[in-house]
Amino acid sequence: MIQVFLQNNRSFHAVEEGSSLLELAQAACPEVTDPKTRASYPVLAALVDHKLKELSFKIFYPHEITFIGYDHPDGRRTYFRSLSFLLQHAVRTVLPGRDLRMEHSLPSGMYCELRDGGPDGPAVKPAPEELAALKARMQELVDADLPFTTEKIRSEEAEIIFSAQRQPQKASLRRSLGHYFCRVYHLAGQTDTFHGPLVPSTGMLGVFDLMPFHEGFCLQYPSSGDITRTIPRRRQAKLAGTLEGYAQWCRTTGIEGIGTLNKVLLNGGAVRLINLCEARQERQYARVADLIWKERDRVKIVFIAGPSSSGKTSSSLRLAQQLRVLGMKPKVIELDNYFVARDRTPLDEDGKMDFEALEAMDLDLLGEHLNTLLAGGEVELPRYDFHKGQPFFEGHFMKLDEGDVLVMEGIHALDPAMVPSVDPERIFRVYASALTSLNVDENNYISTTDNRLLRRMVRDNLYRGTSPEDTILRWPSVRRGEDKYIFPFQENADAQLNTALLYELPLLRYYAEPLLRRIHPTSPAYTDAVRLLKFFEYIVALQPSEIAAIPPTSILREFIGGQTL
Repeated sequence: MIQVFLQNNRSFHAVEEGSSLLELAQAACPEVTDPKTRASYPVLAALVDHKLKELSFKIFYPHEITFIGYDHPDGRRTYFRSLSFLLQHAVRTVLPGRDLRMEHSLPSGMYCELRDGGPDGPAVKPAPEELAALKARMQELVDADLPFTTEKIRSEEAEIIFSAQRQPQKASLRRSLGHYFCRVYHLAGQTDTFHGPLVPSTGMLGVFDLMPFHEGFCLQYPSSGDITRTIPRRRQAKLAGTLEGYAQWCRTTGIEGIGTLNKVLLNGGAVRLINLCEARQERQYARVADLIWKERDRVKIVFIAGPSSSGKTSSSLRLAQQLRVLGMKPKVIELDNYFVARDRTPLDEDGKMDFEALEAMDLDLLGEHLNTLLAGGEVELPRYDFHKGQPFFEGHFMKLDEGDVLVMEGIHALDPAMVPSVDPERIFRVYASALTSLNVDENNYISTTDNRLLRRMVRDNLYRGTSPEDTILRWPSVRRGEDKYIFPFQENADAQLNTALLYELPLLRYYAEPLLRRIHPTSPAYTDAVRLLKFFEYIVALQPSEIAAIPPTSILREFIGGQTL
């Protein structure tokens, strides 16, 4: 018998050597409870000594075990990976002449396309009856409660399987990694790879939907707040257009997955790729500046918003540079200087100061200043002392002259409630985010959230003295603020800036991998550290000589240093 400690109920359990986690869960913890909402969730996976494991994992040594459900980020990822296999199986059996491409995440789910003539062929818009047939087949698989199984096979054998299944990105990834063996998953005679565990069986995947969208459809999964329903349908046309534009550019360059990216780097193409990516990004800023210039008689304020580590600061500086090229004179007002005194800061649901709430800003003063400037008057701008938690004035005056335009960036910049008294016709709103459409392979996407987390980890360690552990532990709070204050308003933007770059994950591996390895196995941040380190195993890192080719005006210099903006 093996002694294990179960964190869910803070108790020791004796289990027979070789027992599975699923057997332990059924006996000791059939459900998990969210500590805040007290809602119950089925067990989907487990953390074994802070490492994510599927429930088929066998117990041979003492461990600390935490069972997780859909309330946990890794539980949601496990559910989604499993649902992706379900959809892939349905496409192969119901529409055998089509190939599934899981493109990128959207507010309403995962955007997918069906391709003709292989996964790199043209997208074919599915007919309503085809989506209905796919959904019906997925439901049949759920009702049958079929097991997901896993094994390790030789990488050469996996490459042959994926090539035969018309999955060239998976085959290319296997070749670029040079591993002798790889883990594959099986479902009802079909084989695939997923970069993380799956649930034990299809019967656990009863909540999903397929929603027609654009040239494809959205795979919808359960809402994080109510696992009995799929996530709500949200406005997403502008965001989807930005992502589709990036995906199209990836197809044009021939780099749609990590395997082809690795091939470019291994063949010495890093510097050419860096130059190409930076040139494309410069065109983005020039395009947005052109839009503002065309509206120069009307627009006097440019608001830039975006989630954490999206490159808002660099974007505002690069956009200002492009406006100067056109003869405009941008002036910058920092919204952080409009915080209210700390004793007036609102509290969140846990009773802590909520500095990201809209009410944490002095909205009356901000509106008064903007209206005075628009009317041709002069204002004394505040400064904020973050140590004392008080605004103060030191004689810094501003007035808008002919050709001047205000550029302001902040998390609430797309929310009309921030400046309700200001004429919206005088405002041009820009949304900036790192919206990567580069995927691991045909049905494993790269999380834009993880991309931003890695950016923030590198930057905060370099400039703010924040450990990688603290960055990971603070990230859930940051994400809650984004979900509440940023993402609901992203469709309000007049223009969108995608700050993602094809070469940035190889760059971030170089900087972030050593930081992640410092996190101790006993830390609650260790689970995410292991997950991100495992992800980095698929990516070829840039070398210092290649990193030196990144221009000093690059967005990524905001995070790794050496920026001259």
